[in-house]
Amino acid sequence: MTAKQFLLPILFIASISMVQSQSFRNSGGPLSRDSAWYGTPQSLKVAANVLMLQHENGGWPKNIKFYGDSLTTDQIAKNKTLYADVEETTIDNGATYGEMLFVAKMYQATKDEIYKKAFLKGLAFLQSLQYPNGGFKQFARDKGYYTHITYNDNAMLNVMSMMNAVAAGNSLFAGITDKKDQDKAKASFDKGIDCILKTQYIQNGKKTVWCAQHDEKTLLPAKARAYELPSLSGQESVGLVMLLMDLPHPSAAVKEAVDGAIAWFEDNRIRDRRVQNFTNAEGKRDRRWVESSEGADLWGRFNELDTNKPFVCDRDGIIKYDLSEIGYERRNGYSWYGSSPLKAIEKYAKWKNKNN
Repeated sequence: MTAKQFLLPILFIASISMVQSQSFRNSGGPLSRDSAWYGTPQSLKVAANVLMLQHENGGWPKNIKFYGDSLTTDQIAKNKTLYADVEETTIDNGATYGEMLFVAKMYQATKDEIYKKAFLKGLAFLQSLQYPNGGFKQFARDKGYYTHITYNDNAMLNVMSMMNAVAAGNSLFAGITDKKDQDKAKASFDKGIDCILKTQYIQNGKKTVWCAQHDEKTLLPAKARAYELPSLSGQESVGLVMLLMDLPHPSAAVKEAVDGAIAWFEDNRIRDRRVQNFTNAEGKRDRRWVESSEGADLWGRFNELDTNKPFVCDRDGIIKYDLSEIGYERRNGYSWYGSSPLKAIEKYAKWKNKNN
């Protein structure tokens, strides 16, 4: 087993699972079908819609809900017009990455060159989003927070897994990519790792974790939407540190980055409070803090850069420290706390023993 093959199963399969719940969630889960389904009339119907929305730059828009539906001529024309803007092409919410996996499966089933062409255009689009410093922006846009290096919702992590899979010569891409494509993908992956190491936030001389997005020029934590402020992320940092732990021959810099991130997770557990779902006075499902140590420890998705204190906020961007202090919509419409760092901490024990 080569070093590249070692990394592939963990990172690549995990990312496929993520995409099934986003880009293809309303289409019968085409990425979860067995190989016999690809090439069937039903799969060809899905494929026609997928190909229809690939932009000339190789990317796809996000949150498409009609993959798998039979569309009339008027519906096709309407959707082409709706998604024609190049600025809608993105890697947000599993877009482009998911479609690329799908067309690769269609190629293996049919050997139709149209799917090979679509995949290679998608690959070129992903690489066009990468900055010289190795980071990936989430949209084909040149202004706004969309240009930031984006770890949010695993956007860059998805692309990294694709590059790694192509570089490793995964069988899914047999007949689609060649040695030149593999070498270019490997270079892209390596640059991405370098970017991850450089964007890890240093607080008082200590390596910590990452923000959900970083400025593409300064590499510092950056703001996205009004309620997504520069901060240390207890959510997006999990995938990044697990990726670093999957590297087969970690350098001293990688080891230091992993040690720093895990130490930050350990130091910032929320041990004595939990988020409770309840029915409020209006009869609606709601959330609140309760004093409790039962169940898994939590981490804030957003934590202050200087104090590590977890916070929440409304669409006005004003920091609050309790769920009760923000409105119903944001309190219940966003994942402010979670226990995903436990996965990284559990994995770290084995990783540390192996890479002592």
